[in-house]
Amino acid sequence: MEGNPALRFSVSHTTRKPRPGEKDSVDYHFVSEADFAAMAERGEFLEWARVHGCGYGTHRSECERALRLGETLLLDVDVQGGMQVKKAEPGAILVFILPPSFEVLLERLGRRQAEPGFDLATRLASALKELEFASVYDYTIVNEDLGVAVDQVRRILDAASLRSPGGLERVSRLSHDITRWLRSHDVHRP
Repeated sequence: MEGNPALRFSVSHTTRKPRPGEKDSVDYHFVSEADFAAMAERGEFLEWARVHGCGYGTHRSECERALRLGETLLLDVDVQGGMQVKKAEPGAILVFILPPSFEVLLERLGRRQAEPGFDLATRLASALKELEFASVYDYTIVNEDLGVAVDQVRRILDAASLRSPGGLERVSRLSHDITRWLRSHDVHRP
Protein backbone atom coordinates (compact mmCIF):
# COMPACT_ATOMS: atom_id res chain seq x y z
CA MET A 1 0.00 0.00 0.00
CA GLU A 2 3.03 2.22 0.39
CA GLY A 3 3.01 4.92 -2.26
CA ASN A 4 -0.62 4.32 -3.26
CA PRO A 5 -3.09 6.34 -1.17
CA ALA A 6 -6.03 4.80 -3.06
CA LEU A 7 -5.34 1.39 -1.48
CA ARG A 8 -6.78 0.41 1.85
CA PHE A 9 -6.43 -2.87 3.70
CA SER A 10 -9.66 -4.36 4.98
CA VAL A 11 -9.64 -5.08 8.69
CA SER A 12 -11.56 -8.33 9.15
CA HIS A 13 -13.64 -9.44 12.08
CA THR A 14 -12.58 -12.59 13.93
CA THR A 15 -13.56 -14.63 16.93
CA ARG A 16 -10.03 -15.84 17.58
CA LYS A 17 -7.96 -14.42 20.40
CA PRO A 18 -5.34 -11.78 19.51
CA ARG A 19 -1.80 -12.99 18.93
CA PRO A 20 0.99 -11.18 20.78
CA GLY A 21 1.36 -7.66 19.40
CA GLU A 22 -2.00 -7.59 17.56
CA LYS A 23 -4.24 -4.61 18.22
CA ASP A 24 -8.02 -4.52 18.05
CA SER A 25 -9.38 -2.54 15.07
CA VAL A 26 -5.88 -2.43 13.55
CA ASP A 27 -5.04 -6.07 12.83
CA TYR A 28 -8.57 -7.43 13.30
CA HIS A 29 -11.83 -6.50 14.92
CA PHE A 30 -11.82 -9.08 17.71
CA VAL A 31 -15.41 -10.03 18.58
CA SER A 32 -17.17 -12.69 20.60
CA GLU A 33 -18.69 -15.79 19.00
CA ALA A 34 -22.17 -14.44 19.83
CA ASP A 35 -21.51 -11.05 18.21
CA PHE A 36 -19.98 -12.68 15.13
CA ALA A 37 -22.93 -15.05 14.75
CA ALA A 38 -25.38 -12.15 15.08
CA MET A 39 -23.55 -10.13 12.41
CA ALA A 40 -23.53 -13.13 10.08
CA GLU A 41 -27.24 -13.75 10.72
CA ARG A 42 -28.03 -10.11 9.86
CA GLY A 43 -26.07 -10.41 6.60
CA GLU A 44 -23.48 -7.82 7.61
CA PHE A 45 -20.56 -9.70 6.08
CA LEU A 46 -19.56 -9.57 2.42
CA GLU A 47 -17.83 -12.88 3.12
CA TRP A 48 -17.29 -14.99 6.16
CA ALA A 49 -16.05 -18.44 7.03
CA ARG A 50 -15.04 -20.67 9.88
CA VAL A 51 -11.35 -21.44 9.63
CA HIS A 52 -9.64 -23.72 12.15
CA GLY A 53 -12.56 -23.28 14.53
CA CYS A 54 -12.68 -19.47 14.43
CA GLY A 55 -14.97 -17.09 12.55
CA TYR A 56 -13.45 -14.62 10.08
CA GLY A 57 -15.40 -12.11 8.04
CA THR A 58 -15.23 -8.92 6.00
CA HIS A 59 -17.90 -6.46 7.07
CA ARG A 60 -19.89 -4.90 4.23
CA SER A 61 -19.29 -1.44 5.71
CA GLU A 62 -15.57 -1.83 4.85
CA CYS A 63 -16.45 -2.23 1.17
CA GLU A 64 -19.09 0.51 1.17
CA ARG A 65 -16.67 2.95 2.76
CA ALA A 66 -13.93 2.16 0.23
CA LEU A 67 -16.36 2.56 -2.67
CA ARG A 68 -17.64 5.87 -1.29
CA LEU A 69 -14.07 7.18 -0.94
CA GLY A 70 -12.91 5.86 -4.33
CA GLU A 71 -10.44 3.46 -2.70
CA THR A 72 -9.35 0.00 -3.74
CA LEU A 73 -9.93 -2.39 -0.88
CA LEU A 74 -7.45 -5.22 -0.33
CA LEU A 75 -8.79 -8.29 1.46
CA ASP A 76 -6.77 -11.11 2.99
CA VAL A 77 -9.21 -14.02 2.96
CA ASP A 78 -9.13 -17.79 2.65
CA VAL A 79 -10.52 -19.55 -0.42
CA GLN A 80 -14.02 -19.82 1.06
CA GLY A 81 -14.07 -16.05 1.47
CA GLY A 82 -12.55 -15.54 -1.96
CA MET A 83 -15.35 -17.50 -3.60
CA GLN A 84 -17.99 -15.54 -1.68
CA VAL A 85 -16.39 -12.23 -2.67
CA LYS A 86 -16.28 -13.25 -6.35
CA LYS A 87 -19.95 -14.26 -6.22
CA ALA A 88 -21.01 -11.00 -4.55
CA GLU A 89 -18.63 -8.80 -6.58
CA PRO A 90 -17.92 -10.46 -9.96
CA GLY A 91 -15.41 -7.72 -10.84
CA ALA A 92 -13.26 -8.53 -7.83
CA ILE A 93 -9.76 -9.71 -8.63
CA LEU A 94 -8.61 -12.84 -6.83
CA VAL A 95 -4.89 -13.41 -6.24
CA PHE A 96 -3.80 -16.81 -4.94
CA ILE A 97 -0.61 -16.62 -2.87
CA LEU A 98 1.56 -19.74 -2.81
CA PRO A 99 4.63 -20.61 -0.76
CA PRO A 100 7.67 -21.45 -2.91
CA SER A 101 7.83 -25.06 -1.68
CA PHE A 102 6.43 -27.62 0.71
CA GLU A 103 9.46 -27.13 2.97
CA VAL A 104 8.83 -23.39 3.24
CA LEU A 105 5.14 -24.04 3.94
CA LEU A 106 6.16 -26.35 6.81
CA GLU A 107 8.52 -23.71 8.17
CA ARG A 108 5.87 -20.97 8.00
CA LEU A 109 3.25 -23.15 9.62
CA GLY A 110 5.78 -24.14 12.27
CA ARG A 111 5.86 -20.53 13.47
CA ARG A 112 2.26 -20.97 14.62
CA GLN A 113 2.81 -24.12 16.68
CA ALA A 114 2.55 -22.17 19.92
CA GLU A 115 -1.02 -21.10 19.11
CA PRO A 116 -3.76 -22.83 21.08
CA GLY A 117 -5.30 -25.70 19.14
CA PHE A 118 -2.60 -25.74 16.47
CA ASP A 119 -2.44 -29.05 14.61
CA LEU A 120 0.00 -29.38 11.71
CA ALA A 121 -1.93 -32.20 10.01
CA THR A 122 -5.14 -30.13 10.08
CA ARG A 123 -3.33 -27.11 8.63
CA LEU A 124 -1.77 -29.19 5.86
CA ALA A 125 -5.11 -30.81 5.03
CA SER A 126 -6.63 -27.32 4.80
CA ALA A 127 -3.80 -26.16 2.55
CA LEU A 128 -4.38 -29.14 0.28
CA LYS A 129 -8.10 -28.33 -0.03
CA GLU A 130 -7.32 -24.67 -0.72
CA LEU A 131 -5.00 -25.62 -3.59
CA GLU A 132 -8.04 -27.05 -5.39
CA PHE A 133 -9.31 -23.47 -5.82
CA ALA A 134 -6.13 -21.99 -7.30
CA SER A 135 -7.36 -22.43 -10.88
CA VAL A 136 -10.44 -20.30 -10.15
CA TYR A 137 -8.30 -17.33 -9.13
CA ASP A 138 -7.33 -14.62 -11.62
CA TYR A 139 -3.63 -14.60 -10.68
CA THR A 140 -1.15 -16.75 -8.78
CA ILE A 141 1.87 -15.31 -6.99
CA VAL A 142 4.64 -17.38 -5.43
CA ASN A 143 5.72 -15.62 -2.24
CA GLU A 144 9.39 -16.56 -2.21
CA ASP A 145 10.77 -13.04 -2.05
CA LEU A 146 8.39 -10.61 -0.36
CA GLY A 147 9.62 -7.62 -2.39
CA VAL A 148 9.05 -9.45 -5.67
CA ALA A 149 5.61 -10.65 -4.54
CA VAL A 150 4.59 -7.12 -3.51
CA ASP A 151 5.78 -5.78 -6.88
CA GLN A 152 3.70 -8.42 -8.66
CA VAL A 153 0.61 -7.39 -6.71
CA ARG A 154 1.31 -3.74 -7.61
CA ARG A 155 1.46 -4.67 -11.29
CA ILE A 156 -1.85 -6.53 -11.02
CA LEU A 157 -3.45 -3.49 -9.38
CA ASP A 158 -1.99 -1.19 -12.04
CA ALA A 159 -3.43 -3.39 -14.79
CA ALA A 160 -6.78 -3.56 -13.01
CA SER A 161 -6.99 0.23 -12.93
CA LEU A 162 -7.02 0.14 -16.75
CA ARG A 163 -9.90 -2.35 -16.93
CA SER A 164 -13.42 -1.47 -17.83
CA PRO A 165 -15.84 0.02 -16.82
CA GLY A 166 -13.54 3.05 -16.63
CA GLY A 167 -12.23 2.18 -20.09
CA LEU A 168 -15.76 1.70 -21.43
CA GLU A 169 -16.75 5.10 -20.07
CA ARG A 170 -13.93 6.70 -22.07
CA VAL A 171 -14.92 4.72 -25.18
CA SER A 172 -18.50 5.89 -24.81
CA ARG A 173 -17.45 9.51 -24.32
CA LEU A 174 -15.14 9.43 -27.37
CA SER A 175 -17.82 7.74 -29.49
CA HIS A 176 -20.29 10.43 -28.45
CA ASP A 177 -17.84 13.22 -29.31
CA ILE A 178 -17.03 11.72 -32.74
CA THR A 179 -20.72 11.25 -33.54
CA ARG A 180 -21.49 14.83 -32.50
CA TRP A 181 -18.65 16.16 -34.67
CA LEU A 182 -19.74 14.10 -37.68
CA ARG A 183 -23.32 15.37 -37.34
CA SER A 184 -22.20 18.96 -36.91
CA HIS A 185 -20.15 18.68 -40.11
CA ASP A 186 -23.01 16.99 -41.93
CA VAL A 187 -20.96 13.90 -42.60
CA HIS A 188 -23.02 10.81 -43.24
CA ARG A 189 -21.57 7.54 -42.16
CA PRO A 190 -22.11 4.48 -44.36
